[in-house]
Amino acid sequence: MSKPEVQNAKQYPCRQCGGELTFLPGSNSLKCPYCGFENTIARSDVKIEELDYRGYLEQAAKEKDTHEAQRTKCEQCGAETTMPASVTSGLCPFCGAPMIFAGKTSQLIRPEALLPFKVTQKDAFADFRIWINRLWFAPSDLKRYAQSEGKLVGVYIPCWTYDCETTSSYTGERGDHYYTTERDSSGRTVREQHTRWTAASGTVSNNFDDVLVIASNSLPKAYADRLQPWDLKNLVPYGDEYLSGFRAESYQVSLQQGFELAKQIMGVAIRNAVCREIDGDGQRVLSVNTQYGKTTFKHILLPVWLSAYRYRDKVYRILINARTGSVRGERPYSTWKIAIAVVIGIVILLFFLYANSGGTGGFQINR
Repeated sequence: MSKPEVQNAKQYPCRQCGGELTFLPGSNSLKCPYCGFENTIARSDVKIEELDYRGYLEQAAKEKDTHEAQRTKCEQCGAETTMPASVTSGLCPFCGAPMIFAGKTSQLIRPEALLPFKVTQKDAFADFRIWINRLWFAPSDLKRYAQSEGKLVGVYIPCWTYDCETTSSYTGERGDHYYTTERDSSGRTVREQHTRWTAASGTVSNNFDDVLVIASNSLPKAYADRLQPWDLKNLVPYGDEYLSGFRAESYQVSLQQGFELAKQIMGVAIRNAVCREIDGDGQRVLSVNTQYGKTTFKHILLPVWLSAYRYRDKVYRILINARTGSVRGERPYSTWKIAIAVVIGIVILLFFLYANSGGTGGFQINR
């Protein structure tokens, strides 16, 4: 077996001025930031394929599906990303800590497809500022931080998608309501609801398509998951050109770990299907045994504008879906602003009580 080619951050020189071309969000072109020359990315005829999950694991990652890639690791948060060509140091986009390119090489499952950046940095920055301006009790430092457009870094986030056919046998109970007429302690007639439970069992089948699992541990999961929906129907075959000018994170969640997380996502839908199958006025699910068949997967990259903000030694991350402009993120609170708001609230309350008392002896402040 020949050794896979080491993939470094590729450069695409401008044919007019020699500057480095970078991918232009919202287009299918590379653009020179110096002279404005654009180079259209050739449309790929490569078909995006679903890879057989079981077969891939049994054959221990075929050479054609893997590549070696150089990454730099942040010693602060552990994130591994590419560095732009000709750049040897910078700030980690996930935590804001300084990073130095160390040339770490690792063998990875090659991305099958990606969603190119669609929202420009300028538009993402506008969405970022709107989001911050809507935050109540945000520190003034955060408002000032939002004035610098360069704080947003474009990063491709690694993800797994899984297709699967499931067959689930279940046991449970079906609840049907019935009513009786009773008399309460005062002698009044009342109608009371009761539930009659009967045993239920059966089998449900589900087909799952593109169950998405984010393969990064560097982002706050609650906010990263809320960046959905993603227009996965617009995936394009992976090409290095789309990464030019951006960073790409290596996956930290393995293929097997990702499938276990996908099972949890599918489990919610399976349980809902079981409840529909049991029917009735109420359902109790006692056991579910699921078989997973025809499982396939893809390794894909999704575009995110990311900013890491430090406030009082804690890192807060702001994430922007670079396809839709949707903003999600963590935020600090200003204790001073909250304290001032509480004082103002108390003053208003005291004034309201005083006004309602007629300004006389109904309300007094003793000194």
